Amino acid sequence: MSSMRSMRSMRSMTASRVSRVSRLVTASAVAAGSVVLLSGTAFAHVSVQPQGEAAKGSYATVNFKVPNESDTASTVKLEVNFPTDQPLASVMPQPVPGWDVKVTKSKLDKPLEVHGNKIDEAVSKVTWTADDKGIEPGTFQQFPVSLGQLPEDADQMVFKALQTYSDKEVVRWIEEPVEGGEEPEKPAPVLKLSAAADDHHGGGADADKASSSTDDKGGDAEQSTASADSSDGTARVLGVVGILVGAAGVAFGVLAGRRRTSPSSN
Repeated sequence: MSSMRSMRSMRSMTASRVSRVSRLVTASAVAAGSVVLLSGTAFAHVSVQPQGEAAKGSYATVNFKVPNESDTASTVKLEVNFPTDQPLASVMPQPVPGWDVKVTKSKLDKPLEVHGNKIDEAVSKVTWTADDKGIEPGTFQQFPVSLGQLPEDADQMVFKALQTYSDKEVVRWIEEPVEGGEEPEKPAPVLKLSAAADDHHGGGADADKASSSTDDKGGDAEQSTASADSSDGTARVLGVVGILVGAAGVAFGVLAGRRRTSPSSN
């Protein structure tokens, strides 16, 4: 009887442990699935990313990163709208294999003055259209663009984007984020602008280094020239001394020869 009770107790304990393990596994799976789902929602949207520092008042190359969120359709078109209240004088897209690009310009209410030249129009939209497959499911594509001059009186630029799929679905990434608020469901790409560099091309520090290096090299050259002049002067002095010593030796030899021959002649 006691042995049967022991077996029943062991079976009950084993079943309880299995039940607890099953609940833990199920909870972990649900948590992991939630993390993956939330991650996809938070990060799988059109964004703009700088290649290097995007400083106020400078020129920068940025990438519009476009992931494909569809399981069955490809992204075949991307339309990026530039802020009309922050016009840029220079917008140059880099060619992307398999995509046609169109740059649209609009008249400005107030002309810009860039390097002494007045500009009365600026790029308002850039559109990329796929020649073939486009961005297939499970992949992404980057579209590089050179921009400038970036605004000097703003901390960010907002680019509203439209993503078109091969099944005609259009996703509008146009919701502007609010500081301190939750991220919108369809956020527009935002380019953060940092403090202005020493100059508009970021070459202030490099130029100072180059100038310092040039000065150092100039000082080294002067020191080398002075050293060479000193060595040359020393060589000349030693040469003259050698000539004098040689002449003195010859004279001494002549006198010595005369002294040796003098007794025999007497």
